[in-house]
Amino acid sequence: MKLHSWNVNGIRAAQKKGFEDYLLTQKPDLLLVQETKAQPDQVEFSSALDDWRVFWNSAEKKGYSGVAIFSREEPLEVSTGIGMTEHDNEGRVLTLEFPDFFVVSVYTPNAQNELRRLDYRQEWDRDFLRYIRTLEETKPVIFGGDLNVAHTELDLARPKANRRNAGFTDEERAGFDHIVEAGYVDSFRHFHPGEPDHYSWWSFRGGARARNVGWRIDYFCVSSRLRDRMKSAAIHPDITGSDHCPVELVLD
Repeated sequence: MKLHSWNVNGIRAAQKKGFEDYLLTQKPDLLLVQETKAQPDQVEFSSALDDWRVFWNSAEKKGYSGVAIFSREEPLEVSTGIGMTEHDNEGRVLTLEFPDFFVVSVYTPNAQNELRRLDYRQEWDRDFLRYIRTLEETKPVIFGGDLNVAHTELDLARPKANRRNAGFTDEERAGFDHIVEAGYVDSFRHFHPGEPDHYSWWSFRGGARARNVGWRIDYFCVSSRLRDRMKSAAIHPDITGSDHCPVELVLD
């Protein structure tokens, strides 16, 4: 089974930049999408994508946030949000239940300029992890998406220059530590420990992508109970259409 996750920075914009060709070429069994910036009735796909069912959780605010999942298999159940009103109006979590595990597409809030949303971000990290651990009581969990944090200095090109910037604060990095401590495997680092220069997001400014001055902020985190089923993990910087690129997880 091949899973992809991609922050498309607007699915309608991505459609104009080859999104459907990407999906038909890569053929993931599951594609987790973040930052759709659309309501379902604003998006039409060609019949070429009929092999995938599409599930949505859009933000109440039009043109903002939002997640989706494209799935070849019909899930047992679909749920939106994490069951907390203070978090669930921004369209940040979508969960599909399958026979062997849950799959969650997540778009973690950004701490924003001057860290004005850092306190909220810390609340989110705690509450989202609590949600995942509740799911885990039933069956293993795979969650993927834009987690808006570079976990270690290896995960961004310029760690010293970005210390205390959004996405690389001690508080946000500690939030990811708690994910690992709770028994979830950073799938890419599992297969590529210690390797530098692997990034999934680049600023549009200054030719950052061409120079590979980026951040690794998109992840697949996998329940340790599924560790033996993980076969590979990859990042696809050659796939354009967004300031992020897709990340991949393959299970047997």
